[in-house]
Amino acid sequence: MASSSPVRHAWRVLLGLVLVTAVLFGINALGVFVFKTDAGKPASSWAPELALDLQGGTQIVLQAQTENGAAPSQEQMDQAAAIIRQRVDASGVSEADITTEGGQNIVVQIPGVADEATRERIKSSAQLEFRAVIATNAATNEFVGEDGNSTPYPSPDPSLNATPTAKPTDDSDPAWVTEKLMAEFLAYDCANPSTDPSRAPKDQPLIACDDTGQAKYILGPAELDGTAITDATAGRDPKSGAWLVQLTMNGKGTEAFGKVSTRLNQNRIDNLSPRDQFAFVLDGRVISAPRMNGQILDGRPSISGSFTQESATTLADQLKFGALPLSFAVQSSGTVSATLGTQQLQIGLIAGLIGLALVALYSLIVYRALGAVIVASIGVMGVLTYIIICILAWRMGFRLSLAGVAGLIVSIGFVADSFIVYFERIRDELRDGKSITAAVEDGWGRAKRTIYISKSINILAAVVLYILADATVKGFAFTLGLTTLIDVFIFVIFTHPVMQLLVRTRFFGGGHPLSGLDPQALGAVYRSRSQYREVDTASAGRGAKNARSRGEADRRQTIAERKRAEALAGDSTNSTAGEGEN
Repeated sequence: MASSSPVRHAWRVLLGLVLVTAVLFGINALGVFVFKTDAGKPASSWAPELALDLQGGTQIVLQAQTENGAAPSQEQMDQAAAIIRQRVDASGVSEADITTEGGQNIVVQIPGVADEATRERIKSSAQLEFRAVIATNAATNEFVGEDGNSTPYPSPDPSLNATPTAKPTDDSDPAWVTEKLMAEFLAYDCANPSTDPSRAPKDQPLIACDDTGQAKYILGPAELDGTAITDATAGRDPKSGAWLVQLTMNGKGTEAFGKVSTRLNQNRIDNLSPRDQFAFVLDGRVISAPRMNGQILDGRPSISGSFTQESATTLADQLKFGALPLSFAVQSSGTVSATLGTQQLQIGLIAGLIGLALVALYSLIVYRALGAVIVASIGVMGVLTYIIICILAWRMGFRLSLAGVAGLIVSIGFVADSFIVYFERIRDELRDGKSITAAVEDGWGRAKRTIYISKSINILAAVVLYILADATVKGFAFTLGLTTLIDVFIFVIFTHPVMQLLVRTRFFGGGHPLSGLDPQALGAVYRSRSQYREVDTASAGRGAKNARSRGEADRRQTIAERKRAEALAGDSTNSTAGEGEN
């Protein structure tokens, strides 16, 4: 019963490996068949996503420039990167990689070749504008001022009695809305705009949509821009406890906003909804359009309504960034052809296959049939690595670069190293005279400590490299660290259980010469550290063979074993001499 316990344990562990593999494939299947992107495409794929250097595309490095020459904050850079991503997505380009680098650069990587319009969209400065709402198809539940409730109010029909020949008296005047502009408003599709609204002149009305693409607005000319805001914070109303966004304006902004709030508040009193609303427009997109609920002359308006902590913080960050606009200079711009990327990928795959073939050949020559365990373990590891990379591409946006492919190739050697440590430990136990089943268990106990230590160093090196290296090397560090973790997992949940099962077969357990566990071929000719096996010298041929085995055993002895054997041999000689004297 005791001898079958390792067998049951091995089968349970292997079953766990099958379940883990099935779960991983099931997760990716959900991304392929169930979840969709905003464009209606499958969220995941059965093939890893390729980075710019393999797929081909455009890379643009932007350097931030501030008016006073000071270095931008990380918060500014993150907000700028987020806005640039919105611009790229709005241009119809998908799967762009936009990251900050070096504290002052933004790296934009776009699959495919970017046209001039997309390049211009990327490098143009983010601008926040304050525009009065003239017409809208949506209601609002946000308010500006120190008091007021959050009850939504209905907006009127957007059809206005446009008077194109009249001159507007202020920026909320319906006279801005010509028959042509109203027709454009009614036909405007937020999901598929025919023109770029961010190109509208500041002194002209603007058609814009909100984040959801449901609310649509006709806005008056820009009355303020982001430079009027010195700070924006998210907090709670001390009276109601509701989340709100508190703005702080500079002197010029305070004066201008006081005039605007006076006009819009009068429109509220006169029940001229929605002309009592004021829209915050970032890159031609309405991020908030609150109703004015009082005259604000101190330059500290607050935006309240149905906010959560997350939405209030997001709006505050957007408004704060608009108060500190950044301009960008193109530091470098280049393209990588898809043909070159394909060639690099093919060369990398060929190199990987050659490395795998050499490892398999070496394993079979040195360890004979036992080498098949190494090949099978690498195969299982390859399957798990492949599906995990597919999942990471879906959930984390990971893309396999040429450096990442190099990390996968290098990991093949590291994986084989783990098995070599384990198998050599088993052989050492066999040379100590242990049975094959005992050698597998004792060798596992000794080898795993060595392997855990060495893999921990590999992972630490990968983490340090990932943190300190630039973007071109991060892919190598990531795949190297990932495969090291999977290597340890495979070693525990596949290699050892398989060895537990194999040594209980006649071929491996009986020490067949082709198994790689032949005690005679390993020089295991003594039963213990102090007792050699009986050597038959009846024939010269067999005596010579045993002598060679005896010599092999002597060469493989440790220093302690050799001294012990010499001491025993000395005792035997003394005993024989004493008997002769008697």
